[in-house]
Amino acid sequence: MAVTLDPEQAENHLAKEERRPGSLEEIARDLLIAIGEDPDRAGLVDTPRRYAQWWREFSQYDAGGIETLFETVNESQLVFVSDIRVWSLCEHHLLPFNCTLSIAYRCGDSLLGLSKFARIAHKHAHKLQVQERLVSDVATEISTITGSPDVAVIGRGEHLCMTMRGIRTGAQMTSAVFRGVFESNGPERTQLMTLAHSPDRSGRW
Repeated sequence: MAVTLDPEQAENHLAKEERRPGSLEEIARDLLIAIGEDPDRAGLVDTPRRYAQWWREFSQYDAGGIETLFETVNESQLVFVSDIRVWSLCEHHLLPFNCTLSIAYRCGDSLLGLSKFARIAHKHAHKLQVQERLVSDVATEISTITGSPDVAVIGRGEHLCMTMRGIRTGAQMTSAVFRGVFESNGPERTQLMTLAHSPDRSGRW
């Protein structure tokens, strides 16, 4: 039989969980102490809880349903979705990187719902990643769901592990995956690259 805790018991239970050895909250406290901070001072008292909450939100992200397909209106049509911005964490330094993804595929007898591109992108961004694997993971899932071998994904990102540490210089990294008809030079790849290099909404190239 389930036991219902009153508010005071629930608060005490949560406090015990937060101070459990090895918990995210305790790791955050240890980190603050290690860098010379006092985790009990006013501005930091609630920081371990917030830190733990963020990590859980990031690592337990639920993309929801991503396999919504519609009947196509024109087989072999190029579908191009651009400016999908996601955040991920560099697996080498545990520092964030942002990445703007452009996704293209040549449809067969079905079309992938528009919002699903962003869901797929976020699904693969919400883990410890490197940008090269991120674009490859997204391309593989788009191909698996749509059944199309003709998929391309281009990612452009800034990595705080370079901007905030080491050389401390901001830069943009581009990585791309071209599969199927996009692998070799031809009309499909030319069309893709034309779309990929079009000016953005502000008119900038």
